[in-house]
Amino acid sequence: MPPPAPVKEPEDMDVEERQAAKSAFLSEAGPRPIDKYMYLRDLREHDTTKYYQLMLNNAQQVLPFIYTPTVGQACQEYHSLGIKTRGLYLSLTDRGSILSKLRAWPQQDIQVIVVTDGERILGLGDLGANGMGISEGKIELYTAAAGVDPSKCLPIALDVGTNNVKLRESPEYRGLRCPRPSDEEYDAFVDEFMQALKEWRPHVLLQYEDFGNHNAFRVLEKYQKGFCCFNDDIQGTAGITLAALLGALRIRGGRLSEQRILFLGAGEAACGIATLISYCMHRREGLSEEASRQRCYLIDSKGLVVASRTDLQHHKEPFAHDAPFVSTLIEAVRMLKPTAIIGVSAVPNTFNEEVIRTMAEMNERPIIFPLSNPTSLSECTFEQAIKWTDGRVIFASGSPFDPIEYKGELHNAPQANNAYIFPAVGHAAVLTRAKTIPQAVFLVAAEQLAAMATLKELQTGSVFPQFSNIRNISAAIMAAVVRYLVNTGLGSVPAGWEGHDSGEGLDWRHMAASAMWSPASSSRL
Repeated sequence: MPPPAPVKEPEDMDVEERQAAKSAFLSEAGPRPIDKYMYLRDLREHDTTKYYQLMLNNAQQVLPFIYTPTVGQACQEYHSLGIKTRGLYLSLTDRGSILSKLRAWPQQDIQVIVVTDGERILGLGDLGANGMGISEGKIELYTAAAGVDPSKCLPIALDVGTNNVKLRESPEYRGLRCPRPSDEEYDAFVDEFMQALKEWRPHVLLQYEDFGNHNAFRVLEKYQKGFCCFNDDIQGTAGITLAALLGALRIRGGRLSEQRILFLGAGEAACGIATLISYCMHRREGLSEEASRQRCYLIDSKGLVVASRTDLQHHKEPFAHDAPFVSTLIEAVRMLKPTAIIGVSAVPNTFNEEVIRTMAEMNERPIIFPLSNPTSLSECTFEQAIKWTDGRVIFASGSPFDPIEYKGELHNAPQANNAYIFPAVGHAAVLTRAKTIPQAVFLVAAEQLAAMATLKELQTGSVFPQFSNIRNISAAIMAAVVRYLVNTGLGSVPAGWEGHDSGEGLDWRHMAASAMWSPASSSRL
Protein backbone atom coordinates (compact mmCIF):
# COMPACT_ATOMS: atom_id res chain seq x y z
CA MET A 1 0.00 0.00 0.00
CA PRO A 2 1.68 3.28 -1.06
CA PRO A 3 1.80 6.31 1.23
CA PRO A 4 -1.19 8.61 0.68
CA ALA A 5 -0.87 11.67 -1.48
CA PRO A 6 -0.80 14.80 0.67
CA VAL A 7 -4.11 16.41 1.51
CA LYS A 8 -4.11 20.16 1.98
CA GLU A 9 -3.72 21.34 5.55
CA PRO A 10 -5.77 24.43 6.47
CA GLU A 11 -3.30 27.30 6.51
CA ASP A 12 -3.94 29.42 9.58
CA MET A 13 -0.52 31.11 9.62
CA ASP A 14 2.02 31.92 6.96
CA VAL A 15 5.57 30.66 7.39
CA GLU A 16 6.83 33.78 9.17
CA GLU A 17 3.88 33.77 11.58
CA ARG A 18 4.46 30.12 12.38
CA GLN A 19 8.13 30.71 13.10
CA ALA A 20 7.33 33.76 15.24
CA ALA A 21 4.77 31.83 17.28
CA LYS A 22 7.19 28.94 17.79
CA SER A 23 10.02 31.31 18.77
CA ALA A 24 7.75 33.12 21.22
CA PHE A 25 6.75 29.84 22.81
CA LEU A 26 10.35 28.68 23.21
CA SER A 27 11.58 32.01 24.57
CA GLU A 28 8.64 33.03 26.76
CA ALA A 29 7.57 29.72 28.26
CA GLY A 30 10.47 29.23 30.67
CA PRO A 31 13.32 26.72 30.68
CA ARG A 32 11.69 23.70 32.36
CA PRO A 33 9.16 21.40 30.68
CA ILE A 34 6.62 22.12 33.42
CA ASP A 35 7.01 25.86 32.70
CA LYS A 36 6.11 25.21 29.09
CA TYR A 37 3.14 23.10 30.19
CA MET A 38 1.81 25.95 32.34
CA TYR A 39 2.51 28.50 29.58
CA LEU A 40 0.43 26.46 27.14
CA ARG A 41 -2.43 26.10 29.62
CA ASP A 42 -2.44 29.86 30.16
CA LEU A 43 -2.30 30.55 26.42
CA ARG A 44 -5.23 28.20 25.84
CA GLU A 45 -7.32 30.08 28.37
CA HIS A 46 -6.47 33.63 27.28
CA ASP A 47 -5.82 33.34 23.51
CA THR A 48 -7.42 30.12 22.37
CA THR A 49 -7.01 30.73 18.65
CA LYS A 50 -3.29 31.41 19.03
CA TYR A 51 -2.94 28.31 21.19
CA TYR A 52 -4.48 26.02 18.58
CA GLN A 53 -2.53 27.64 15.77
CA LEU A 54 0.66 26.99 17.69
CA MET A 55 -0.33 23.42 18.51
CA LEU A 56 -1.49 22.47 15.02
CA ASN A 57 1.38 24.12 13.16
CA ASN A 58 4.08 22.79 15.50
CA ALA A 59 2.56 19.56 16.79
CA GLN A 60 5.80 17.58 16.98
CA GLN A 61 7.52 20.28 19.08
CA VAL A 62 4.56 21.25 21.28
CA LEU A 63 2.82 17.97 22.13
CA PRO A 64 5.56 16.67 24.47
CA PHE A 65 4.71 19.62 26.74
CA ILE A 66 0.95 19.08 26.46
CA TYR A 67 1.09 15.34 27.01
CA THR A 68 3.91 12.81 27.57
CA PRO A 69 6.41 13.10 29.00
CA THR A 70 5.62 16.43 30.75
CA VAL A 71 2.05 15.57 31.75
CA GLY A 72 3.41 13.01 34.22
CA GLN A 73 4.97 15.71 36.36
CA ALA A 74 1.91 17.91 35.84
CA CYS A 75 -0.33 15.20 37.29
CA GLN A 76 1.97 14.62 40.24
CA GLU A 77 1.86 18.33 41.05
CA TYR A 78 -1.63 19.11 39.74
CA HIS A 79 -2.98 19.98 43.19
CA SER A 80 -0.14 22.44 43.89
CA LEU A 81 0.30 24.19 40.53
CA GLY A 82 -2.71 26.49 40.81
CA ILE A 83 -4.30 24.92 37.76
CA LYS A 84 -7.77 25.98 36.65
CA THR A 85 -9.42 22.67 35.73
CA ARG A 86 -10.95 22.49 32.24
CA GLY A 87 -12.81 19.22 32.62
CA LEU A 88 -15.68 17.77 34.62
CA TYR A 89 -15.22 16.00 37.92
CA LEU A 90 -17.78 13.33 38.81
CA SER A 91 -17.44 12.20 42.40
CA LEU A 92 -18.82 9.37 44.50
CA THR A 93 -20.81 12.08 46.25
CA ASP A 94 -22.60 12.75 42.92
CA ARG A 95 -24.32 9.34 42.94
CA GLY A 96 -27.92 9.75 41.89
CA SER A 97 -27.23 13.03 40.07
CA ILE A 98 -24.60 12.20 37.43
CA LEU A 99 -27.02 12.73 34.55
CA SER A 100 -27.98 16.17 35.82
CA LYS A 101 -24.31 17.12 36.12
CA LEU A 102 -23.70 16.04 32.52
CA ARG A 103 -26.73 18.01 31.35
CA ALA A 104 -25.43 21.09 33.17
CA TRP A 105 -22.15 21.09 31.24
CA PRO A 106 -22.01 24.37 29.21
CA GLN A 107 -21.20 22.67 25.88
CA GLN A 108 -23.86 20.12 25.00
CA ASP A 109 -22.74 18.96 21.54
CA ILE A 110 -20.04 16.71 22.97
CA GLN A 111 -18.67 14.06 20.60
CA VAL A 112 -15.54 12.79 22.38
CA ILE A 113 -14.91 12.09 26.07
CA VAL A 114 -11.68 10.95 27.71
CA VAL A 115 -12.31 9.60 31.21
CA THR A 116 -9.93 8.42 33.93
CA ASP A 117 -10.29 7.33 37.52
CA GLY A 118 -6.68 8.31 38.20
CA GLU A 119 -5.57 4.95 39.59
CA ARG A 120 -2.69 4.19 37.21
CA ILE A 121 -1.34 7.43 35.79
CA LEU A 122 1.39 6.55 33.28
CA GLY A 123 3.96 4.65 35.35
CA LEU A 124 3.40 6.89 38.35
CA GLY A 125 0.61 5.05 40.14
CA ASP A 126 -2.50 6.27 41.97
CA LEU A 127 -2.84 10.04 41.66
CA GLY A 128 -6.57 10.22 42.38
CA ALA A 129 -8.27 13.42 41.28
CA ASN A 130 -4.94 14.69 39.91
CA GLY A 131 -5.57 12.31 37.03
CA MET A 132 -7.68 15.07 35.48
CA GLY A 133 -4.42 16.26 33.91
CA ILE A 134 -4.30 13.03 31.89
CA SER A 135 -7.83 13.45 30.53
CA GLU A 136 -7.17 17.13 29.73
CA GLY A 137 -3.90 16.37 27.97
CA LYS A 138 -5.03 13.30 26.09
CA ILE A 139 -8.13 14.91 24.67
CA GLU A 140 -6.05 17.72 23.14
CA LEU A 141 -4.48 15.11 20.87
CA TYR A 142 -7.84 14.49 19.22
CA THR A 143 -7.69 18.04 17.91
CA ALA A 144 -3.96 18.17 17.20
CA ALA A 145 -3.72 14.83 15.40
CA ALA A 146 -7.14 14.23 13.85
CA GLY A 147 -8.91 17.57 13.84
CA VAL A 148 -11.77 16.98 16.26
CA ASP A 149 -13.43 20.30 17.14
CA PRO A 150 -12.17 21.10 20.68
CA SER A 151 -15.55 22.56 21.65
CA LYS A 152 -16.97 19.04 21.22
CA CYS A 153 -14.40 17.38 23.50
CA LEU A 154 -14.85 16.80 27.23
CA PRO A 155 -12.23 15.53 29.71
CA ILE A 156 -13.73 13.77 32.75
CA ALA A 157 -12.19 12.50 35.97
CA LEU A 158 -14.07 10.03 38.14
CA ASP A 159 -13.12 10.98 41.68
CA VAL A 160 -13.52 7.80 43.69
CA GLY A 161 -10.87 8.57 46.29
CA THR A 162 -7.26 7.47 46.30
CA ASN A 163 -5.09 4.94 48.09
CA ASN A 164 -2.20 7.39 47.87
CA VAL A 165 -2.16 8.40 51.53
CA LYS A 166 0.44 11.16 51.12
CA LEU A 167 -1.59 12.78 48.36
CA ARG A 168 -4.97 12.69 50.06
CA GLU A 169 -3.45 14.12 53.25
CA SER A 170 -1.96 17.07 51.37
CA PRO A 171 -3.78 20.30 52.35
CA GLU A 172 -3.87 21.32 48.67
CA TYR A 173 -5.42 18.09 47.35
CA ARG A 174 -8.81 18.72 45.69
CA GLY A 175 -10.22 15.21 45.54
CA LEU A 176 -12.12 13.02 47.97
CA ARG A 177 -10.00 12.30 51.02
CA CYS A 178 -10.89 8.64 51.32
CA PRO A 179 -9.56 5.28 50.13
CA ARG A 180 -10.87 3.79 46.91
CA PRO A 181 -14.20 1.98 47.32
CA SER A 182 -15.10 -1.70 47.16
CA ASP A 183 -15.68 -3.32 43.76
CA GLU A 184 -19.43 -3.29 44.38
CA GLU A 185 -19.57 0.43 45.14
CA TYR A 186 -17.16 1.25 42.33
CA ASP A 187 -19.11 -0.78 39.77
CA ALA A 188 -22.42 0.83 40.74
CA PHE A 189 -20.89 4.30 40.34
CA VAL A 190 -19.33 3.52 36.96
CA ASP A 191 -22.56 1.93 35.74
CA GLU A 192 -24.55 5.04 36.68
CA PHE A 193 -22.00 7.10 34.75
CA MET A 194 -22.24 4.87 31.68
CA GLN A 195 -26.04 4.79 31.63
CA ALA A 196 -26.24 8.55 32.19
CA LEU A 197 -23.79 9.08 29.36
CA LYS A 198 -25.88 6.98 26.98
CA GLU A 199 -29.00 8.98 27.84
CA TRP A 200 -27.22 12.32 27.56
CA ARG A 201 -25.15 11.71 24.41
CA PRO A 202 -26.12 8.37 22.79
CA HIS A 203 -23.46 8.58 20.05
CA VAL A 204 -20.51 9.93 22.03
CA LEU A 205 -17.08 8.30 21.74
CA LEU A 206 -15.71 7.32 25.16
CA GLN A 207 -12.02 6.64 25.77
CA TYR A 208 -10.97 5.02 29.04
CA GLU A 209 -7.57 6.22 30.21
CA ASP A 210 -5.21 5.13 32.98
CA PHE A 211 -7.54 2.91 34.96
CA GLY A 212 -5.81 0.35 37.21
CA ASN A 213 -5.38 -3.17 35.82
CA HIS A 214 -8.10 -4.68 38.00
CA ASN A 215 -10.77 -2.25 36.83
CA ALA A 216 -9.53 -1.55 33.30
CA PHE A 217 -10.16 -5.05 31.95
CA ARG A 218 -13.46 -5.49 33.83
CA VAL A 219 -14.88 -2.16 32.70
CA LEU A 220 -13.83 -2.64 29.08
CA GLU A 221 -15.22 -6.18 28.90
CA LYS A 222 -18.51 -5.07 30.43
CA TYR A 223 -19.21 -2.09 28.18
CA GLN A 224 -17.32 -2.48 24.89
CA LYS A 225 -20.10 -4.37 23.09
CA GLY A 226 -22.88 -1.94 23.99
CA PHE A 227 -21.05 1.41 23.82
CA CYS A 228 -18.77 3.20 21.37
CA CYS A 229 -15.76 2.97 23.66
CA PHE A 230 -12.19 1.70 23.94
CA ASN A 231 -9.31 1.68 26.40
CA ASP A 232 -6.27 3.42 24.99
CA ASP A 233 -3.83 1.78 27.41
CA ILE A 234 -5.00 -1.64 26.25
CA GLN A 235 -6.07 -1.12 22.63
CA GLY A 236 -4.40 2.09 21.48
CA THR A 237 -1.03 0.93 22.81
CA ALA A 238 -1.63 -2.39 21.08
CA GLY A 239 -2.32 -0.64 17.79
CA ILE A 240 0.82 1.51 17.80
CA THR A 241 3.03 -1.40 18.90
CA LEU A 242 1.67 -3.71 16.23
CA ALA A 243 2.31 -0.96 13.68
CA ALA A 244 5.89 -0.66 14.97
CA LEU A 245 6.42 -4.42 14.65
CA LEU A 246 5.01 -4.50 11.13
CA GLY A 247 7.22 -1.53 10.26
CA ALA A 248 10.23 -3.32 11.77
CA LEU A 249 9.54 -6.32 9.54
CA ARG A 250 9.62 -4.02 6.53
CA ILE A 251 13.23 -3.33 7.57
CA ARG A 252 14.45 -6.79 8.59
CA GLY A 253 12.11 -9.00 6.54
CA GLY A 254 10.13 -12.01 7.69
CA ARG A 255 6.55 -12.65 8.72
CA LEU A 256 4.92 -11.62 11.96
CA SER A 257 4.00 -15.24 12.69
CA GLU A 258 7.70 -16.16 12.63
CA GLN A 259 8.55 -13.83 15.51
CA ARG A 260 9.00 -14.74 19.19
CA ILE A 261 8.02 -11.77 21.30
CA LEU A 262 8.88 -11.36 24.97
CA PHE A 263 7.16 -8.71 27.09
CA LEU A 264 8.62 -7.27 30.26
CA GLY A 265 5.35 -6.45 32.01
CA ALA A 266 2.02 -8.24 32.14
CA GLY A 267 -0.54 -5.52 32.74
CA GLU A 268 -2.95 -3.61 30.50
CA ALA A 269 -0.39 -2.67 27.87
CA ALA A 270 1.37 -6.04 27.60
CA CYS A 271 -1.84 -8.09 27.46
CA GLY A 272 -3.43 -5.67 25.02
CA ILE A 273 -0.43 -5.73 22.70
CA ALA A 274 -0.03 -9.50 22.87
CA THR A 275 -3.73 -9.98 22.16
CA LEU A 276 -3.66 -7.77 19.05
CA ILE A 277 -0.43 -9.30 17.76
CA SER A 278 -1.92 -12.78 18.18
CA TYR A 279 -5.12 -11.63 16.48
CA CYS A 280 -3.10 -10.31 13.52
CA MET A 281 -1.18 -13.58 13.19
CA HIS A 282 -4.46 -15.51 13.25
CA ARG A 283 -6.45 -13.27 10.90
CA ARG A 284 -3.73 -12.32 8.43
CA GLU A 285 -1.26 -15.23 8.44
CA GLY A 286 -3.48 -18.21 9.20
CA LEU A 287 -2.11 -19.42 12.53
CA SER A 288 -4.60 -20.90 14.94
CA GLU A 289 -5.55 -18.72 17.89
CA GLU A 290 -3.63 -20.97 20.26
CA ALA A 291 -0.52 -21.09 18.05
CA SER A 292 -0.65 -17.30 17.70
CA ARG A 293 -0.70 -16.80 21.46
CA GLN A 294 2.25 -19.19 21.77
CA ARG A 295 4.42 -16.63 19.97
CA CYS A 296 4.01 -14.13 22.86
CA TYR A 297 5.50 -14.51 26.36
CA LEU A 298 4.99 -12.26 29.37
CA ILE A 299 7.10 -11.57 32.46
CA ASP A 300 5.49 -10.02 35.52
CA SER A 301 7.02 -8.99 38.85
CA LYS A 302 7.40 -12.63 39.91
CA GLY A 303 8.85 -14.00 36.67
CA LEU A 304 7.74 -15.69 33.46
CA VAL A 305 3.99 -16.19 33.10
CA VAL A 306 3.64 -19.97 32.72
CA ALA A 307 0.82 -22.50 33.07
CA SER A 308 2.22 -24.04 36.27
CA ARG A 309 1.70 -20.83 38.22
CA THR A 310 -1.38 -20.62 40.44
CA ASP A 311 -1.18 -16.89 41.19
CA LEU A 312 -2.15 -15.49 37.79
CA GLN A 313 -4.77 -12.81 37.25
CA HIS A 314 -7.48 -13.50 34.67
CA HIS A 315 -6.00 -11.27 31.96
CA LYS A 316 -2.65 -13.13 32.03
CA GLU A 317 -4.04 -16.64 31.64
CA PRO A 318 -4.26 -16.70 27.79
CA PHE A 319 -0.47 -16.24 27.69
CA ALA A 320 0.42 -18.75 30.41
CA HIS A 321 2.28 -21.33 28.32
CA ASP A 322 3.74 -24.74 29.09
CA ALA A 323 7.30 -23.56 29.61
CA PRO A 324 9.81 -23.81 32.46
CA PHE A 325 9.49 -21.03 35.00
CA VAL A 326 12.33 -18.52 35.20
CA SER A 327 12.38 -15.47 37.41
CA THR A 328 14.51 -12.97 35.49
CA LEU A 329 14.46 -11.28 32.11
CA ILE A 330 17.93 -12.44 31.09
CA GLU A 331 17.01 -16.07 31.89
CA ALA A 332 13.88 -15.73 29.75
CA VAL A 333 15.84 -14.18 26.88
CA ARG A 334 18.37 -17.01 26.90
CA MET A 335 15.71 -19.71 27.12
CA LEU A 336 13.13 -18.35 24.65
CA LYS A 337 15.53 -16.66 22.18
CA PRO A 338 13.06 -13.89 21.28
CA THR A 339 13.34 -11.84 18.11
CA ALA A 340 11.73 -8.87 19.89
CA ILE A 341 11.55 -7.61 23.47
CA ILE A 342 8.92 -5.08 24.47
CA GLY A 343 9.15 -3.16 27.73
CA VAL A 344 5.92 -2.09 29.42
CA SER A 345 7.11 -2.53 32.99
CA ALA A 346 7.53 1.07 34.16
CA VAL A 347 10.81 -0.11 35.73
CA PRO A 348 13.78 1.87 34.37
CA ASN A 349 17.02 0.37 33.07
CA THR A 350 15.71 -3.20 32.99
CA PHE A 351 16.89 -3.65 29.40
CA ASN A 352 20.48 -3.63 30.64
CA GLU A 353 23.69 -4.23 28.73
CA GLU A 354 23.60 -7.99 29.26
CA VAL A 355 20.04 -8.28 27.98
CA ILE A 356 20.60 -6.11 24.92
CA ARG A 357 23.94 -7.68 23.98
CA THR A 358 22.36 -11.12 24.29
CA MET A 359 19.54 -10.05 21.98
CA ALA A 360 22.15 -8.78 19.50
CA GLU A 361 24.02 -12.10 19.61
CA MET A 362 20.82 -14.00 18.76
CA ASN A 363 19.46 -11.63 16.10
CA GLU A 364 21.07 -9.83 13.20
CA ARG A 365 18.50 -7.03 13.66
CA PRO A 366 17.12 -7.26 17.21
CA ILE A 367 13.80 -5.52 17.81
CA ILE A 368 13.89 -3.61 21.10
CA PHE A 369 10.93 -1.48 22.17
CA PRO A 370 11.25 0.19 25.62
CA LEU A 371 7.72 1.61 25.76
CA SER A 372 7.39 2.75 29.37
CA ASN A 373 6.99 6.46 29.93
CA PRO A 374 7.72 9.09 31.07
CA THR A 375 11.36 9.07 29.96
CA SER A 376 12.66 8.45 33.48
CA LEU A 377 10.94 5.03 33.45
CA SER A 378 12.18 3.85 30.05
CA GLU A 379 13.65 0.34 30.10
CA CYS A 380 16.70 1.64 28.22
CA THR A 381 17.81 4.70 26.28
CA PHE A 382 18.23 4.89 22.52
CA GLU A 383 21.97 5.48 22.94
CA GLN A 384 22.31 2.28 24.97
CA ALA A 385 20.36 0.26 22.43
CA ILE A 386 22.48 1.58 19.56
CA LYS A 387 25.81 1.10 21.36
CA TRP A 388 25.14 -2.38 22.73
CA THR A 389 23.88 -3.72 19.37
CA ASP A 390 26.59 -1.98 17.32
CA GLY A 391 23.92 0.05 15.55
CA ARG A 392 21.86 -2.97 14.44
CA VAL A 393 18.84 -2.42 16.68
CA ILE A 394 15.35 -1.72 15.35
CA PHE A 395 14.02 0.58 18.02
CA ALA A 396 10.83 2.29 19.12
CA SER A 397 10.19 3.92 22.48
CA GLY A 398 7.31 5.28 24.52
CA SER A 399 9.05 8.58 25.24
CA PRO A 400 11.00 10.69 22.73
CA PHE A 401 14.75 10.32 22.20
CA ASP A 402 16.96 12.42 19.92
CA PRO A 403 18.52 10.93 16.75
CA ILE A 404 22.04 9.55 17.08
CA GLU A 405 24.93 9.46 14.61
CA TYR A 406 26.80 6.19 15.07
CA LYS A 407 29.79 5.19 12.94
CA GLY A 408 28.93 7.82 10.39
CA GLU A 409 25.28 6.83 10.00
CA LEU A 410 22.21 8.67 11.28
CA HIS A 411 19.81 6.58 13.36
CA ASN A 412 16.35 7.89 14.20
CA ALA A 413 14.51 6.91 17.38
CA PRO A 414 10.84 6.56 16.43
CA GLN A 415 8.43 7.23 19.26
CA ALA A 416 5.57 4.73 19.51
CA ASN A 417 3.15 7.52 20.27
CA ASN A 418 -0.46 6.40 20.64
CA ALA A 419 -1.44 9.72 19.04
CA TYR A 420 -0.66 8.10 15.68
CA ILE A 421 -3.60 5.75 16.26
CA PHE A 422 -6.33 6.67 18.73
CA PRO A 423 -7.34 10.17 17.49
CA ALA A 424 -7.91 8.90 13.95
CA VAL A 425 -9.80 5.83 15.20
CA GLY A 426 -11.92 7.99 17.47
CA HIS A 427 -12.73 10.60 14.85
CA ALA A 428 -13.68 7.86 12.36
CA ALA A 429 -16.03 6.40 15.00
CA VAL A 430 -17.60 9.84 15.54
CA LEU A 431 -18.06 10.44 11.81
CA THR A 432 -19.72 7.05 11.27
CA ARG A 433 -21.70 7.13 14.54
CA ALA A 434 -20.17 3.74 15.25
CA LYS A 435 -22.06 1.35 17.48
CA THR A 436 -18.94 -0.29 18.91
CA ILE A 437 -15.19 -0.35 18.28
CA PRO A 438 -14.04 -3.98 17.90
CA GLN A 439 -10.46 -5.19 18.04
CA ALA A 440 -10.32 -5.42 14.24
CA VAL A 441 -10.46 -1.61 14.04
CA PHE A 442 -7.04 -1.37 15.71
CA LEU A 443 -5.66 -4.01 13.36
CA VAL A 444 -6.86 -1.96 10.37
CA ALA A 445 -5.36 1.23 11.83
CA ALA A 446 -2.04 -0.45 12.62
CA GLU A 447 -1.69 -1.94 9.15
CA GLN A 448 -2.44 1.41 7.52
CA LEU A 449 0.14 3.21 9.65
CA ALA A 450 2.80 0.52 9.17
CA ALA A 451 2.56 0.83 5.40
CA MET A 452 3.12 4.59 5.36
CA ALA A 453 6.82 5.02 6.28
CA THR A 454 8.84 5.76 3.15
CA LEU A 455 11.88 3.70 2.15
CA LYS A 456 14.08 6.65 3.11
CA GLU A 457 12.51 6.75 6.57
CA LEU A 458 12.91 2.99 6.98
CA GLN A 459 16.60 3.23 6.06
CA THR A 460 17.22 5.50 9.06
CA GLY A 461 15.29 3.23 11.42
CA SER A 462 11.99 5.08 11.37
CA VAL A 463 9.23 2.49 11.48
CA PHE A 464 6.62 5.29 11.30
CA PRO A 465 6.19 8.26 8.99
CA GLN A 466 7.22 11.57 10.54
CA PHE A 467 4.81 12.79 13.21
CA SER A 468 5.06 16.31 11.77
CA ASN A 469 2.81 14.97 8.99
CA ILE A 470 0.24 13.68 11.48
CA ARG A 471 -2.86 15.15 9.84
CA ASN A 472 -2.14 13.47 6.52
CA ILE A 473 -1.42 10.26 8.42
CA SER A 474 -4.65 10.57 10.39
CA ALA A 475 -6.65 11.21 7.23
CA ALA A 476 -5.42 7.91 5.76
CA ILE A 477 -6.14 5.98 8.97
CA MET A 478 -9.56 7.63 9.34
CA ALA A 479 -10.47 6.62 5.78
CA ALA A 480 -9.39 3.02 6.39
CA VAL A 481 -11.32 2.78 9.65
CA VAL A 482 -14.43 4.43 8.19
CA ARG A 483 -14.30 1.91 5.35
CA TYR A 484 -14.11 -0.99 7.81
CA LEU A 485 -16.92 0.31 10.04
CA VAL A 486 -19.21 0.94 7.07
CA ASN A 487 -18.44 -2.39 5.37
CA THR A 488 -19.13 -4.35 8.57
CA GLY A 489 -22.36 -2.50 9.34
CA LEU A 490 -20.99 -1.05 12.56
CA GLY A 491 -21.26 2.50 11.24
CA SER A 492 -22.83 4.62 8.53
CA VAL A 493 -21.25 6.51 5.64
CA PRO A 494 -20.52 9.99 7.05
CA ALA A 495 -22.78 12.80 5.88
CA GLY A 496 -21.41 14.30 2.66
CA TRP A 497 -19.22 11.29 1.86
CA GLU A 498 -21.91 9.54 -0.18
CA GLY A 499 -20.97 9.05 -3.81
CA HIS A 500 -17.26 9.41 -3.17
CA ASP A 501 -14.77 6.58 -3.76
CA SER A 502 -14.64 4.22 -0.78
CA GLY A 503 -11.97 1.93 -2.18
CA GLU A 504 -8.21 2.39 -2.20
CA GLY A 505 -8.42 5.77 -3.94
CA LEU A 506 -7.92 9.11 -2.28
CA ASP A 507 -11.48 10.41 -2.13
CA TRP A 508 -12.20 9.26 1.40
CA ARG A 509 -8.79 10.44 2.54
CA HIS A 510 -9.61 13.88 1.23
CA MET A 511 -13.05 13.71 2.81
CA ALA A 512 -11.42 12.83 6.14
CA ALA A 513 -9.07 15.78 5.81
CA SER A 514 -11.95 18.10 4.99
CA ALA A 515 -13.74 16.94 8.16
CA MET A 516 -10.87 18.18 10.33
CA TRP A 517 -11.34 21.31 12.39
CA SER A 518 -8.86 24.19 12.32
CA PRO A 519 -8.81 27.52 14.20
CA ALA A 520 -9.86 29.36 11.07
CA SER A 521 -12.92 27.14 10.59
CA SER A 522 -14.75 28.02 13.79
CA SER A 523 -15.52 31.12 15.81
CA ARG A 524 -17.12 29.25 18.70
CA LEU A 525 -13.99 29.16 20.81
